[in-house]
Amino acid sequence: MLIKTRRYPEPQPSEITDREVYLHRRRFLQGLAASGVAAGLAAPVSLRAGSRSPDVTESKLSSEDKLTPKDDVTSYCNFYEFGTGKDDPARNAHTLTTKPWSVTVDGEVEKPGTYDLEDILKPHTPEERIYRLRCVEGWSMVIPWLGVPLGDLIKRFKPTSRAKYVAFETLYRPSEMPGQTRAILDWPYVEGLRMDEAMNPLTLMAVGLYGEALPNQNGAPLRLVVPWKYGFKSIKSIVKIHLTEKEPPTSWNIAAPNEYGFYANVNPNVDHPRWSQAKERRIGETGLLFFTERRKTEMFNGYGEQVADMYRGMDLSKYF
Repeated sequence: MLIKTRRYPEPQPSEITDREVYLHRRRFLQGLAASGVAAGLAAPVSLRAGSRSPDVTESKLSSEDKLTPKDDVTSYCNFYEFGTGKDDPARNAHTLTTKPWSVTVDGEVEKPGTYDLEDILKPHTPEERIYRLRCVEGWSMVIPWLGVPLGDLIKRFKPTSRAKYVAFETLYRPSEMPGQTRAILDWPYVEGLRMDEAMNPLTLMAVGLYGEALPNQNGAPLRLVVPWKYGFKSIKSIVKIHLTEKEPPTSWNIAAPNEYGFYANVNPNVDHPRWSQAKERRIGETGLLFFTERRKTEMFNGYGEQVADMYRGMDLSKYF
């Protein structure tokens, strides 16, 4: 896969994140009633209207951090399929059609096929989670995600012993995604995880935020959230999951391999070639982003206890 041009914008850091949940069930149900998730959008059957006790479990790893205002989360986005400006996705993503939606699962699995989104999700218990989002530009957010652990989903398709990586692919539909008509990246957008990363309980396939269905600009109807990694790992509007024995290509590593590695771990001790990663700004704390005090960036986004063992013995300045 070749990048069409070396002229690319700053990283696609839509997300990455920290710890999970604390929106209480009552607030969550109120959000469902207002959002349409309860009507069965991309949510499990148990979340349909009229359910008295939806199977929504709160994560054991909860954050006491203050939530980023929802308006900031849904208006300050990276989704290059709808433009390179932070406000472009919110302005342009209304053109995306998300119903019906299907996902193709293939490669090293015993049960390949193309599945309707609701069929993929309904056997699972969704978990409401809060993650601290980080990106290499130095800003972060705290968001309550609604979704299912990716590992639970992968188990359904019975990966073979040769499955070492999981690759993802975004919808390619230039008629509805105007950014795809420009040579920003080699479309469609692709990403990948090592199998142990994909199976980690923190890795989430998200279908909602703030108790509501995912807005188009945030990756509707299905997107990846990997809490300890930079945002360009958080591929959106997923239509394909491919299990493979070989490390898969990823869009930003193809575009600029000297700047964006496969792993995308949060390592404050390793500078990006064009900026420092040692500190970040939390969006929404004081209004204007550039007047917000910088925070120290945490290794693995503060999730070292849960994920550091996966990288034991690796040179994280080389495998970045």
